[in-house]
Amino acid sequence: MKRRNFLRSSLGAGLAAGTFMSFGRLEKVLAGTPVPAGANYDLIAVMGGEPAAMFDMGIQAMGGMGTFVSKGQKVLVKPNIGWDVVPEKGANTNPALIKRIIEHCFRAGAKEVYVFDNTCDNWIKCYKNSGIEQAVKDAGAKIVPGNTESYYQEVTIPNAKKLTSTKVHELVLSSDVFINVPILKNHSSARMTGALKNMMGVVWDRGYWHRNNLNQCIADYALFPQKPALNVMDAYNVMMRNGPRGVSVADLSNMKSLMLSTDWVAIDAAGAKMLGKEPGSIEHIALAAGMGIGKMDLSTMNIHRMKM
Repeated sequence: MKRRNFLRSSLGAGLAAGTFMSFGRLEKVLAGTPVPAGANYDLIAVMGGEPAAMFDMGIQAMGGMGTFVSKGQKVLVKPNIGWDVVPEKGANTNPALIKRIIEHCFRAGAKEVYVFDNTCDNWIKCYKNSGIEQAVKDAGAKIVPGNTESYYQEVTIPNAKKLTSTKVHELVLSSDVFINVPILKNHSSARMTGALKNMMGVVWDRGYWHRNNLNQCIADYALFPQKPALNVMDAYNVMMRNGPRGVSVADLSNMKSLMLSTDWVAIDAAGAKMLGKEPGSIEHIALAAGMGIGKMDLSTMNIHRMKM
Protein backbone atom coordinates (compact mmCIF):
# COMPACT_ATOMS: atom_id res chain seq x y z
CA MET A 1 0.00 0.00 0.00
CA LYS A 2 1.31 3.45 -0.87
CA ARG A 3 2.13 5.74 2.07
CA ARG A 4 -0.52 8.27 1.08
CA ASN A 5 -3.18 5.57 0.84
CA PHE A 6 -2.03 4.13 4.17
CA LEU A 7 -2.45 7.49 5.86
CA ARG A 8 -5.86 8.00 4.35
CA SER A 9 -7.09 4.58 5.37
CA SER A 10 -5.62 4.93 8.88
CA LEU A 11 -6.60 8.48 9.68
CA GLY A 12 -9.30 9.53 7.25
CA ALA A 13 -12.85 10.63 7.87
CA GLY A 14 -13.94 7.03 8.32
CA LEU A 15 -12.42 6.87 11.79
CA ALA A 16 -15.16 6.24 14.31
CA ALA A 17 -15.46 7.61 17.82
CA GLY A 18 -13.21 5.79 20.25
CA THR A 19 -10.66 4.76 17.62
CA PHE A 20 -7.20 4.69 19.15
CA MET A 21 -4.03 5.36 17.19
CA SER A 22 -1.28 2.91 18.13
CA PHE A 23 2.12 4.31 18.98
CA GLY A 24 3.62 2.55 15.98
CA ARG A 25 1.18 4.27 13.66
CA LEU A 26 1.88 7.62 15.30
CA GLU A 27 5.59 7.07 14.68
CA LYS A 28 4.91 6.48 11.00
CA VAL A 29 2.67 9.52 10.71
CA LEU A 30 5.22 11.73 12.50
CA ALA A 31 8.27 10.25 10.83
CA GLY A 32 11.39 12.41 11.10
CA THR A 33 15.16 12.17 11.21
CA PRO A 34 16.86 10.27 14.07
CA VAL A 35 17.53 12.57 17.03
CA PRO A 36 21.03 12.48 18.53
CA ALA A 37 21.41 12.78 22.29
CA GLY A 38 21.24 16.38 23.48
CA ALA A 39 19.76 17.68 20.24
CA ASN A 40 17.16 20.41 20.14
CA TYR A 41 13.76 19.09 19.15
CA ASP A 42 11.60 20.60 16.43
CA LEU A 43 8.61 18.73 17.79
CA ILE A 44 7.73 16.61 20.80
CA ALA A 45 4.87 14.12 20.49
CA VAL A 46 3.46 12.38 23.57
CA MET A 47 0.92 9.60 23.40
CA GLY A 48 -1.13 7.30 25.56
CA GLY A 49 -1.94 9.34 28.66
CA GLU A 50 -4.35 11.91 29.98
CA PRO A 51 -3.81 15.53 28.83
CA ALA A 52 -2.25 16.84 32.05
CA ALA A 53 0.13 13.90 32.44
CA MET A 54 1.18 14.09 28.79
CA PHE A 55 1.97 17.77 29.21
CA ASP A 56 4.07 17.00 32.29
CA MET A 57 6.14 14.59 30.21
CA GLY A 58 6.37 16.83 27.18
CA ILE A 59 7.37 20.01 28.94
CA GLN A 60 10.02 18.12 30.92
CA ALA A 61 11.53 16.97 27.61
CA MET A 62 11.70 20.63 26.57
CA GLY A 63 13.65 21.53 29.69
CA GLY A 64 10.70 22.45 31.88
CA MET A 65 8.43 25.49 31.83
CA GLY A 66 11.34 27.54 33.15
CA THR A 67 12.72 27.38 29.61
CA PHE A 68 9.90 29.72 28.60
CA VAL A 69 8.67 31.47 31.76
CA SER A 70 10.82 33.41 34.22
CA LYS A 71 10.09 34.72 37.69
CA GLY A 72 7.80 37.73 37.80
CA GLN A 73 6.57 37.47 34.23
CA LYS A 74 3.04 37.98 32.91
CA VAL A 75 1.88 34.99 30.85
CA LEU A 76 -0.95 34.64 28.35
CA VAL A 77 -2.32 31.15 27.71
CA LYS A 78 -4.58 31.11 24.64
CA PRO A 79 -6.81 28.03 24.24
CA ASN A 80 -9.63 27.51 21.77
CA ILE A 81 -12.85 28.32 23.67
CA GLY A 82 -14.88 29.21 20.61
CA TRP A 83 -17.90 27.00 21.10
CA ASP A 84 -20.67 26.53 23.66
CA VAL A 85 -20.19 22.79 24.02
CA VAL A 86 -19.06 20.46 26.78
CA PRO A 87 -15.47 19.13 26.83
CA GLU A 88 -16.56 15.66 25.68
CA LYS A 89 -17.51 17.08 22.25
CA GLY A 90 -13.88 17.99 21.44
CA ALA A 91 -14.61 21.43 19.97
CA ASN A 92 -12.56 23.34 22.55
CA THR A 93 -9.17 22.80 24.18
CA ASN A 94 -9.26 20.28 27.02
CA PRO A 95 -9.72 22.16 30.34
CA ALA A 96 -7.47 19.73 32.25
CA LEU A 97 -4.63 20.61 29.88
CA ILE A 98 -5.14 24.33 30.38
CA LYS A 99 -5.16 23.90 34.16
CA ARG A 100 -1.88 21.98 34.10
CA ILE A 101 -0.16 24.50 31.81
CA ILE A 102 -1.13 27.31 34.17
CA GLU A 103 0.17 25.35 37.16
CA HIS A 104 3.52 24.90 35.42
CA CYS A 105 3.66 28.63 34.66
CA PHE A 106 3.20 29.50 38.33
CA ARG A 107 5.76 26.91 39.41
CA ALA A 108 8.22 28.54 37.02
CA GLY A 109 7.66 31.86 38.81
CA ALA A 110 5.01 33.61 36.73
CA LYS A 111 3.50 36.56 38.54
CA GLU A 112 0.23 36.56 36.58
CA VAL A 113 -1.37 34.16 34.12
CA TYR A 114 -4.26 35.23 31.90
CA VAL A 115 -6.58 33.27 29.61
CA PHE A 116 -9.03 34.52 26.99
CA ASP A 117 -10.56 33.82 23.58
CA ASN A 118 -12.70 35.82 21.17
CA THR A 119 -15.41 33.19 21.01
CA CYS A 120 -17.83 32.36 18.20
CA ASP A 121 -20.78 31.47 20.45
CA ASN A 122 -21.80 33.53 23.48
CA TRP A 123 -18.60 34.05 25.44
CA ILE A 124 -20.14 33.57 28.89
CA LYS A 125 -21.61 30.20 27.89
CA CYS A 126 -18.44 29.15 26.06
CA TYR A 127 -16.23 29.94 29.04
CA LYS A 128 -18.52 28.08 31.44
CA ASN A 129 -19.64 25.05 29.44
CA SER A 130 -16.19 24.34 27.98
CA GLY A 131 -14.99 23.79 31.55
CA ILE A 132 -12.11 26.17 30.92
CA GLU A 133 -13.34 29.01 33.12
CA GLN A 134 -13.45 26.77 36.18
CA ALA A 135 -10.11 25.16 35.30
CA VAL A 136 -8.48 28.58 35.05
CA LYS A 137 -9.87 29.70 38.38
CA ASP A 138 -8.90 26.44 40.07
CA ALA A 139 -5.32 26.96 38.89
CA GLY A 140 -5.23 30.50 40.27
CA ALA A 141 -5.16 32.35 36.94
CA LYS A 142 -7.49 35.02 35.55
CA ILE A 143 -9.89 34.50 32.67
CA VAL A 144 -10.85 37.71 30.88
CA PRO A 145 -13.33 38.58 28.12
CA GLY A 146 -12.58 39.02 24.47
CA ASN A 147 -16.05 40.12 23.41
CA THR A 148 -15.64 43.92 23.26
CA GLU A 149 -13.72 45.91 20.66
CA SER A 150 -12.25 48.16 23.35
CA TYR A 151 -9.96 45.27 24.39
CA TYR A 152 -8.24 45.36 21.00
CA GLN A 153 -5.53 47.61 19.58
CA GLU A 154 -4.70 48.30 15.94
CA VAL A 155 -1.38 46.84 14.80
CA THR A 156 0.40 46.48 11.48
CA ILE A 157 1.61 43.15 10.07
CA PRO A 158 5.01 43.62 8.39
CA ASN A 159 5.35 42.11 4.89
CA ALA A 160 1.79 40.75 4.91
CA LYS A 161 0.03 40.22 1.59
CA LYS A 162 -3.60 40.52 2.69
CA LEU A 163 -3.71 41.09 6.45
CA THR A 164 -1.59 44.23 6.56
CA SER A 165 -3.25 45.45 9.77
CA THR A 166 -5.66 44.11 12.37
CA LYS A 167 -6.92 44.75 15.89
CA VAL A 168 -5.24 42.45 18.44
CA HIS A 169 -6.30 41.81 22.04
CA GLU A 170 -4.30 43.90 24.48
CA LEU A 171 -3.10 40.82 26.38
CA VAL A 172 -1.16 39.64 23.34
CA LEU A 173 0.65 42.98 23.33
CA SER A 174 1.22 43.33 27.07
CA SER A 175 2.20 39.81 28.12
CA ASP A 176 5.82 38.75 28.54
CA VAL A 177 5.15 35.17 27.42
CA PHE A 178 2.49 33.88 25.05
CA ILE A 179 1.54 30.17 25.07
CA ASN A 180 -0.72 29.00 22.24
CA VAL A 181 -2.90 25.95 23.05
CA PRO A 182 -5.10 24.96 20.10
CA ILE A 183 -7.15 21.81 19.77
CA LEU A 184 -6.56 19.81 16.61
CA LYS A 185 -9.70 19.36 14.51
CA ASN A 186 -11.29 19.46 11.11
CA HIS A 187 -12.48 22.82 9.77
CA SER A 188 -15.01 23.29 6.98
CA SER A 189 -13.26 26.35 5.47
CA ALA A 190 -9.56 26.10 6.34
CA ARG A 191 -9.62 22.25 6.35
CA MET A 192 -8.03 22.11 9.81
CA THR A 193 -7.74 24.06 13.03
CA GLY A 194 -4.32 24.18 14.66
CA ALA A 195 -1.75 26.56 16.05
CA LEU A 196 -1.79 29.06 13.17
CA LYS A 197 -5.56 29.24 12.90
CA ASN A 198 -5.98 29.58 16.67
CA MET A 199 -4.86 33.19 16.23
CA MET A 200 -8.27 34.04 14.82
CA GLY A 201 -9.28 34.13 18.49
CA VAL A 202 -6.89 36.97 19.36
CA VAL A 203 -8.19 39.46 16.78
CA TRP A 204 -11.38 41.48 16.68
CA ASP A 205 -12.52 41.36 13.03
CA ARG A 206 -12.46 37.75 11.85
CA GLY A 207 -14.93 38.64 9.11
CA TYR A 208 -12.17 40.43 7.25
CA TRP A 209 -10.15 37.22 7.16
CA HIS A 210 -13.04 35.27 5.64
CA ARG A 211 -13.70 37.96 3.02
CA ASN A 212 -10.07 38.43 2.00
CA ASN A 213 -8.49 35.01 1.39
CA LEU A 214 -8.80 33.21 4.73
CA ASN A 215 -5.72 31.05 4.30
CA GLN A 216 -3.47 33.95 3.31
CA CYS A 217 -4.68 35.96 6.31
CA ILE A 218 -3.92 33.04 8.63
CA ALA A 219 -0.40 32.85 7.22
CA ASP A 220 0.01 36.64 7.26
CA TYR A 221 -0.83 36.91 10.95
CA ALA A 222 2.09 34.60 11.72
CA LEU A 223 4.40 37.43 10.58
CA PHE A 224 3.30 39.54 13.56
CA PRO A 225 6.27 39.94 15.94
CA GLN A 226 4.42 38.92 19.14
CA LYS A 227 4.55 35.19 18.42
CA PRO A 228 3.88 32.33 20.84
CA ALA A 229 6.95 31.22 22.75
CA LEU A 230 5.42 27.73 22.91
CA ASN A 231 2.67 25.91 21.03
CA VAL A 232 0.88 23.00 22.71
CA MET A 233 -1.54 21.05 20.51
CA ASP A 234 -4.36 19.13 22.18
CA ALA A 235 -4.86 15.96 20.12
CA TYR A 236 -6.60 13.88 22.76
CA ASN A 237 -10.03 13.71 21.14
CA VAL A 238 -9.62 14.80 17.54
CA MET A 239 -12.61 16.00 15.51
CA MET A 240 -12.22 14.28 12.15
CA ARG A 241 -15.30 15.78 10.47
CA ASN A 242 -18.03 18.39 10.90
CA GLY A 243 -15.58 20.94 12.32
CA PRO A 244 -15.11 23.40 13.75
CA ARG A 245 -18.12 22.94 16.06
CA GLY A 246 -18.86 19.27 15.52
CA VAL A 247 -22.16 17.44 15.69
CA SER A 248 -21.60 14.58 18.14
CA VAL A 249 -18.93 12.42 19.74
CA ALA A 250 -19.18 10.24 16.62
CA ASP A 251 -17.07 12.94 14.91
CA LEU A 252 -14.14 12.23 17.25
CA SER A 253 -11.15 9.92 17.18
CA ASN A 254 -9.61 9.25 20.59
CA MET A 255 -5.94 9.69 19.66
CA LYS A 256 -4.78 10.38 23.23
CA SER A 257 -1.93 12.55 21.95
CA LEU A 258 -0.28 15.89 22.67
CA MET A 259 2.36 17.83 20.75
CA LEU A 260 4.68 20.66 21.75
CA SER A 261 6.83 22.90 19.56
CA THR A 262 8.25 26.39 19.33
CA ASP A 263 7.51 26.20 15.57
CA TRP A 264 3.82 26.58 14.84
CA VAL A 265 4.19 25.57 11.20
CA ALA A 266 5.88 22.33 12.26
CA ILE A 267 3.21 21.49 14.84
CA ASP A 268 0.45 22.20 12.32
CA ALA A 269 2.21 20.03 9.74
CA ALA A 270 2.18 17.18 12.27
CA GLY A 271 -1.46 17.90 13.03
CA ALA A 272 -2.33 17.69 9.35
CA LYS A 273 -0.73 14.26 9.19
CA MET A 274 -2.80 13.12 12.17
CA LEU A 275 -5.92 14.25 10.30
CA GLY A 276 -4.83 12.13 7.34
CA LYS A 277 -3.79 15.08 5.20
CA GLU A 278 -0.50 16.06 3.63
CA PRO A 279 0.74 19.32 5.21
CA GLY A 280 1.21 20.91 1.80
CA SER A 281 -2.46 20.32 1.01
CA ILE A 282 -3.48 22.66 3.86
CA GLU A 283 -3.14 26.00 2.14
CA HIS A 284 -2.29 28.17 5.14
CA ILE A 285 0.43 25.73 6.25
CA ALA A 286 1.98 25.73 2.79
CA LEU A 287 1.77 29.52 2.58
CA ALA A 288 3.36 30.01 6.02
CA ALA A 289 6.17 27.60 5.19
CA GLY A 290 6.74 29.35 1.87
CA MET A 291 6.97 32.69 3.69
CA GLY A 292 9.76 31.30 5.89
CA ILE A 293 7.68 31.27 9.06
CA GLY A 294 8.51 27.66 9.97
CA LYS A 295 9.22 24.12 8.81
CA MET A 296 6.66 21.98 7.02
CA ASP A 297 8.68 18.92 5.96
CA LEU A 298 8.46 16.43 8.83
CA SER A 299 11.14 14.23 7.27
CA THR A 300 13.76 16.90 8.01
CA MET A 301 12.72 17.52 11.63
CA ASN A 302 14.10 16.29 14.93
CA ILE A 303 10.99 14.69 16.42
CA HIS A 304 10.97 13.20 19.90
CA ARG A 305 8.19 10.65 20.39
CA MET A 306 7.22 9.47 23.85
CA LYS A 307 4.69 6.92 25.05
CA MET A 308 3.10 6.85 28.47
